[in-house]
Amino acid sequence: MKGLILSGGKGTRLRPLTYTGAKQLVPVANKPVLFYAIEDLVDAGVQAIGIVISPETGDQVKAAVGDGSRFGARVDYILQDAPRGIAHGIKIAQDFVGKDKFVLFLGDNFIRDGIVPQVAAFRDNSMHAQIILYKMDDPSSMGVAVLDDAGCVTKLVEKPKQFISPYAVIGIYMFDHHVFDAVNSIKPSKRGELEITDTIQYLIDQKLSVRAHLIQGAWIDTGKVQDILEANRLVLDVVESKNEGQVDAESRIEGRVVLEKGAVVVNSTVRGPAIIGEGTRIENAFVGPYTSIYYSCTIQNCEIENSVVLENSKICCLSKRIADSLIGRNTDISRAEGRTQTLKMVVGDYSKVGI
Repeated sequence: MKGLILSGGKGTRLRPLTYTGAKQLVPVANKPVLFYAIEDLVDAGVQAIGIVISPETGDQVKAAVGDGSRFGARVDYILQDAPRGIAHGIKIAQDFVGKDKFVLFLGDNFIRDGIVPQVAAFRDNSMHAQIILYKMDDPSSMGVAVLDDAGCVTKLVEKPKQFISPYAVIGIYMFDHHVFDAVNSIKPSKRGELEITDTIQYLIDQKLSVRAHLIQGAWIDTGKVQDILEANRLVLDVVESKNEGQVDAESRIEGRVVLEKGAVVVNSTVRGPAIIGEGTRIENAFVGPYTSIYYSCTIQNCEIENSVVLENSKICCLSKRIADSLIGRNTDISRAEGRTQTLKMVVGDYSKVGI
């Protein structure tokens, strides 16, 4: 089997962060979301992986992932000239996939328990496609699947106006070569894209076997700020403590905390679960639970909790605690003259904010 990861798209729901960076490279617990998808594929025995990239952020993805050897994979890159739909991403990968079965993974999807059983079921059983479903009270903002008593998919509806099923279709799919007949036959939707729901419905209409696998664990589409924070919480909930940094005698490390290589904690409290990145300095500060601070940051004379801070950022000298925030790369947040207020923010890359 092969893997196909879609890592294009403009990430409009994560702006301003994604004006200058790929949304799939936003870190969750100090690891880009895209890396979790690659690791999930490798854990499931899929080592030949194609990554569909865009002209705008493709070079960033290539620089981050490389040839895939660090993950135990072989990675090829497939350029998609513009956002033309998920099914278009499949269409342009036909030469890479060939006649093999493959796993399609949207690069901003996060599934905490991995995909080993789903891939094994698809590899070992005679089905033409398998979609992964997540049960929701209200899945009306997503593609929704209707199943028969045998667990076969009978119909897919994109954003149904009326309740038809609790089963949302998430961004992980498995196909055999018949999917290329589908993507080469369907027409663009009203928004000008080749839709994955139309692709799967084509397979159903051709009487091919389309099965479903309902996941029980945690899944998140990390397309919005609160989704990134929730995914960060899910990973930190199961993180194991590790200390490869330096902690002085005046500091306290409480609970499960990861200090990566070169991290320094001075006269501060870090209360886990939390992760402090390589070369980051925490000084005269409080870092609270569910906080991930990426590499080469400075957190000084301030308090922060339940937040994600990207690389090369500096936060210092604030009188109010930062909480529930996603703070971009190369950001400088510091105290300014005047009255201060509670902080809740999304700060874009290369920003400077005076509070």
